[in-house]
Amino acid sequence: MQRFLRLGRGATFAYFALNGFLMGMWIVHIPVVEQRTGIGHALLGWLLLLLGGGAFMGMRLAGPLTDRIGPRRAVPWGAALCSGALVLPALATDAWTLGGALLVLGLGNGILDVSMNTHAVQVERGYRRPVMSAFHAVFSVGGVLAALVGALTLSADWSVVTTLALTAVAGLAVAALALPGLLPHQSVSQANEAPEAVRAPGRRRTPRRIWFLAVLAFMLMLCEGVANDWSVLHLKSVLGAPAAAAAFAYGTFATAMTVGRLLTDRLANRFGATAILRYGSALGAAGLALAAFAPTVPLALIGWTLAGAGLSGCIPQLFSAAGHFDPATTGANVSRVAGLGYLGMLAGPAVIGPLTHLIPLNLTLLLPTALCVIAAGVAAHILKPTPSTAAPADLEGATSR
Repeated sequence: MQRFLRLGRGATFAYFALNGFLMGMWIVHIPVVEQRTGIGHALLGWLLLLLGGGAFMGMRLAGPLTDRIGPRRAVPWGAALCSGALVLPALATDAWTLGGALLVLGLGNGILDVSMNTHAVQVERGYRRPVMSAFHAVFSVGGVLAALVGALTLSADWSVVTTLALTAVAGLAVAALALPGLLPHQSVSQANEAPEAVRAPGRRRTPRRIWFLAVLAFMLMLCEGVANDWSVLHLKSVLGAPAAAAAFAYGTFATAMTVGRLLTDRLANRFGATAILRYGSALGAAGLALAAFAPTVPLALIGWTLAGAGLSGCIPQLFSAAGHFDPATTGANVSRVAGLGYLGMLAGPAVIGPLTHLIPLNLTLLLPTALCVIAAGVAAHILKPTPSTAAPADLEGATSR
């Protein structure tokens, strides 16, 4: 069994890295695609909403589908769709074709996101200790690798069609090669089934606990979205940093997120998921507040670093808690939390823009700061384990708290 779990964990790492790499390659080539299609920034912004809408639809579809056919079948199909769809924006010739391409790419991304997270829960259930955060860290590593590869191909004057077509082929190859390592449907979860009261077939309504987790994911991923899209502009416009120095705001945040997720599993195993969410959100709030009121660039960079470190482990704990709530509906529960969280990621940057017409940009950061404070305050209630829903972080950390 341990050998199968190790193979399953390795395969999950591969799909998370692939997802991060595919989406990173798209992001790197956005300016080139914009120029090829002859659209402006404003229209591009509206078209990118189709990418988000497609992802949300994919997540909603993938949850029940993954529960029905199993992640072993859903994950490769999601990876194949996401890989194949990557070349479509490069082939677009106008706004209409680009919009359709982004919708399909988003759909594939959403299906892959939920199905691979569902499989990650299955792997974590087998290990009976936290392993979820490391998967999310590898996703970030895939994005970093995409930035490096994209920079090399762009500097070598490769066409966007050639680059994304080769990336799509490589993605299909990775999806096929990692397939044998995926765990059979419920091979592990059957040994750890929830009580009959939890998995009763007549139960169709989404439990309140899942919606609480989803709302919390919305709040915290909104904070991530703000950091991703506004941290650089914050340093540039508020503190007058040069463009090169301002870029470090996102760099420090993203690096802290990646390193934090690599460390979170050990901390969750030692202290439990509740502590990770409570103190991580509190640290995120402190970092955002420091960035908002920092009088100098170095202090602001420290603030964004603390924010990344604090937020790094929170979302994986929410996904894990949702997935472990009921083994019979793991995919559906993960899709609800991931879907609402993804909407928060999209809403964050959109909310900050209008606020800047009313208050200075640095003061708008008090909104995500307040959301982190709320998350820290309700963490103990939302992630409080029950005998039937305790996740590995709750089980393993219970003796050390």
